[in-house]
Amino acid sequence: MISLRGAIIGIMAGIVGLTAWASPGHAQSNAVSHSPAKVVEKYFALDNKGVRLDASSFESVAGYVDWKEEPAWGKVVVINGFTVPDDFRQWEIVNRLEVVVPVEFRVLGIMYLDTAGFVPEPGTEQARVRLKVMNGRWKIMEPILPPHVGQKRMLNVVRQAMLEEKDGTRQASLAALQAELRKAKE
Repeated sequence: MISLRGAIIGIMAGIVGLTAWASPGHAQSNAVSHSPAKVVEKYFALDNKGVRLDASSFESVAGYVDWKEEPAWGKVVVINGFTVPDDFRQWEIVNRLEVVVPVEFRVLGIMYLDTAGFVPEPGTEQARVRLKVMNGRWKIMEPILPPHVGQKRMLNVVRQAMLEEKDGTRQASLAALQAELRKAKE
């Protein structure tokens, strides 16, 4: 028979364990207890680092989105940052389980993957990101945007491609792309 003292100690240990498990450092960043704006911010921070450039790294963002695979993109939007308002008054609150959070990108231009070409198109781009609570977590439902990758990361990707490329003509086109990316400004 379990003593009363043993039962209390067991309950206390369970509470401490639950508290540690649910602490912000260990909780899922898209848990319903977190701001949907933070989910959008985390997703686009990963996108900014280029995780969506490689289909094998889709798993790093899969927990934030409702779609099952990354579409094949022919272009990458090269950005110099983005902002997501944390103030809920700037969101569209559909109901307690669905919100639309705006995001604004500072765009430098578009990089076309098939031609290794860069077209400067400086300006801003707005998107309205719809999130719903699914299984206790905020999930991005739409839109499915092409990758929005930071300029610095794209320069690193191009530099790596140049190192791996053996064909002189392609190396030259990658060098030209790198030069265009470097001079891109808002």
